[in-house]
Amino acid sequence: MSKADNMLAILWLLQSGKRMTAKQLADELEIHVRTVYRCIDSLCASGAPIIADSGPNGGYRILGRFAESPLLFDMDEQKALVQASTFAREAGYPFTEALDRAIDKLKRYANEKQLGHMERHGEGISVIQPPVDDRVMSYLQILEEAAAQGRSLRMAYESAGADCPSDREFDPYGIIHWKGHWYTAGFCRYRGQPRSFRVDRIAGLSLMDRHFEKPAEFSAKQFLMGGLLPGATGESGLLTVRIRAAEQALNELCRHWMFGHAMKERKDGEATFELSGSSMRYVPYFLLPYGKALTILEPDELIGKMAEVSAGIAAHYDSMRSDHLT
Repeated sequence: MSKADNMLAILWLLQSGKRMTAKQLADELEIHVRTVYRCIDSLCASGAPIIADSGPNGGYRILGRFAESPLLFDMDEQKALVQASTFAREAGYPFTEALDRAIDKLKRYANEKQLGHMERHGEGISVIQPPVDDRVMSYLQILEEAAAQGRSLRMAYESAGADCPSDREFDPYGIIHWKGHWYTAGFCRYRGQPRSFRVDRIAGLSLMDRHFEKPAEFSAKQFLMGGLLPGATGESGLLTVRIRAAEQALNELCRHWMFGHAMKERKDGEATFELSGSSMRYVPYFLLPYGKALTILEPDELIGKMAEVSAGIAAHYDSMRSDHLT
């Protein structure tokens, strides 16, 4: 470990309030005792109130009030960090190895009571998330570093329905995790405008020598949501969709990523949403799983689309059944 890591580790060990000799510290950290002395000197010079007690039961200790300083974490903060790391890791956080090292340090320099507390609460929370493969993880690291440094990237991207990847130059402004997928948003020089891309569709990524300045007002999160959620960017020409259903069905519908965002009014047994006209081509597929639990009050256009889609699905399975019977 570096000297800074050793100094922080000594603070962690002493924050329990018990005395530890230089040899005990050295053995715990697997470093030379002279390194302990140098670190103690540096800590004292930095203002850490470390006291050396002489005698048979002597050793180094730290004043209690300093153990409560912002440099160290209380048990609830330790628990929160461990549990937050579970979410980050399962979501495919691109710097998982560094995250694991940080949590290992947190546990290594905790006292027995703190460690038991963290372990119990860490085991009490789980996240179910599709795994992120190594290729996507490596691209996320490149994208995040490039966004932080203002470095342009050369990107090969597999657009939906395209026969082969397209090559483009891209200025990444940030990465976003949403609904189990990672996205990046920034300026696409191929299109000459801001765009967002699914990271799992990137086929190649490399740094360029060119640098860029991110617009101060640009929000990668808001830009992505504006492209995915109808009406998020304040577009005109929205359609009013009014649905009647039992409360349980309405509750589920209002938690849906699209309808929850677009809800404008909710009253007993009825909800009103404002959706873009372009969304009508796929809204029926989101409503079909509710079956007869929903009654569409308006617009007539959506009722017609539901009937059309339902008839198409019924015809598809009727033909499938006929094939099996023959």
